[in-house]
Amino acid sequence: MKKLFYKYFLLIEIFVVSSLFPQDRLSIQFDYANKLFQTSQYFDAITEYKRLLFFDEAKKYSYKAYFQIGKCYKAGAKFDEAIKYFSTASINAANENEKLSVYFEIVRTNISRRTTSRALQILDEIEKENTNTFIRDSINYWRGWTYIFADDWKNAADAFSKIKSDHELKKLCEQVEKEKVSVTFTKAISYFLPGAGEVYSGNILSGSITFGWNLLFGYLTINSFAEERIFDGMVIGSLGWLRFYRGNIQSAEESAKQKNIAIANKILKYLQYEYKGAKP
Repeated sequence: MKKLFYKYFLLIEIFVVSSLFPQDRLSIQFDYANKLFQTSQYFDAITEYKRLLFFDEAKKYSYKAYFQIGKCYKAGAKFDEAIKYFSTASINAANENEKLSVYFEIVRTNISRRTTSRALQILDEIEKENTNTFIRDSINYWRGWTYIFADDWKNAADAFSKIKSDHELKKLCEQVEKEKVSVTFTKAISYFLPGAGEVYSGNILSGSITFGWNLLFGYLTINSFAEERIFDGMVIGSLGWLRFYRGNIQSAEESAKQKNIAIANKILKYLQYEYKGAKP
């Protein structure tokens, strides 16, 4: 109700001012659309930006309006639409700085929708055409974020280190990389000692139970063959021991993956709610 009242109040304000100063109606329309955007009324903002484009015969606001429409769609998680309007904004850009602003927004949108390869490709293209230190820092900053969303924390740390050797995000990425466990190693030690992989990845109780079951069925299988109860040995070995042995390897792999996800999610949660710098 409050938003509806605010919207109608702004409409009345625009009507009154534009009646008194008709030459300023486009700038007033643009300001109105911006106010809707700033108050997170993205659908209404898109409508008003498009209305502005319709009446802007001189195309004075083309770049700004298309750029803002793209930001509205991005804020609403309509990433394909966002990129479409950002691309249109780049066509209407008046200078190189405006084009760069659009390209970085497209990169951020690709990061958000997890199209990592496209984000990195655009950053590589920008890097080829720019030697400016500030722009290079921006490239490495968003390259680092791209790798974070791709769960590639080592390359992310390398990218942030090119900006500053003790960059906050570099330290966070190195922390994740240090805490994560090796899925390959977890599986490997599970082949030699059932349950060891789960213990290594932090699931001590589950790993101990797995070791116990493998030990029990291994003993029963060997004991059956030793007593020349071949059939019993084959049944116990195939239905019991092999089942727990294979399950041990699968459980170890899954345990390692879940631990790594938990470690990454902890840092991602910090970045989302506590990190003060620019985010995708």
